[in-house]
Amino acid sequence: KRLNMPELNKFPRMDANIIPITEIILMTAFLTLDAADQTIQAKHFLYPPYFQTGEFYFSSMLVPAFINVSMKHLVLMERTGWWLHILGIFAFLNYLPFSKHLHILLSFPNTYYTRLKASGKFRNMPEIAAEVQLMLNPDAPVPETPTGEPGRFGAKDATDLSWRDILGAYSCTECGRCTSVCPANITAKKLSPRKIMMDTRDRVEELGRNIDAHGADFKDEKSLLGDYISHEEILACTTCQACVEACPVNIDPLSIIVELRRYIIMEEAKSPGEWNVMFSNTENNQAPWQFSPQDRFKWADDIN
Repeated sequence: KRLNMPELNKFPRMDANIIPITEIILMTAFLTLDAADQTIQAKHFLYPPYFQTGEFYFSSMLVPAFINVSMKHLVLMERTGWWLHILGIFAFLNYLPFSKHLHILLSFPNTYYTRLKASGKFRNMPEIAAEVQLMLNPDAPVPETPTGEPGRFGAKDATDLSWRDILGAYSCTECGRCTSVCPANITAKKLSPRKIMMDTRDRVEELGRNIDAHGADFKDEKSLLGDYISHEEILACTTCQACVEACPVNIDPLSIIVELRRYIIMEEAKSPGEWNVMFSNTENNQAPWQFSPQDRFKWADDIN
């Protein structure tokens, strides 16, 4: 059954077609120029400026098709293939920063800067840690209140994400391995880890265009959460780490999902009712279940 993949429509689909077509043209030009060059060498060893250079394995297979071609047309084919290949390479290098194939350059630093902490370990927020310490120990020193604009819990827009998350978004080649193993996506939920990365990259590019056109202080009244990624997508994640494990270049969609979900819960207070019950039980009973800590092992006594 083919899954619905709306994130691949429009430019991503066109980009996915442009790349292989360009590669086919470049390789055809490369093999043609080599085969024509070898044929010229075979037919006329001293034909300037062509000199004996040896054989190329794959190109030599095409030489029989060029044997009956005139020298004039062989030179034309060789020169056309050479210029087409060189100009095609330069054109491709200019297109590269605008396509998903930018991962050719960024996948190496993305892998180098892979998070080395235990898989699934969440990043603690100092503000929350300080509050919890005060709750557990009222005599603990009160941390100094930072001056300036208060920080944000989680992430609402791409500007709230870390540079590592942005690098991961630009390192994504849209292969879909993460989405193919996502249990939420497999069970027809709206979440697609690939879409999370693509939406993050699209939002960063939109912010860049706004800065170029209107300056750094321009606000377009849009955000990554809501305008690009919905609450339904974020809340469908089970934080199972399957998408992180499946990525061949160590991209971490879960990091972005967790930060967006933190904002939903801690800033917007829009967590599902079932989650609120779990939060309340954890706060009061130190466990997700609605049992007093003193009664936690009562079931064992009842069995005996």
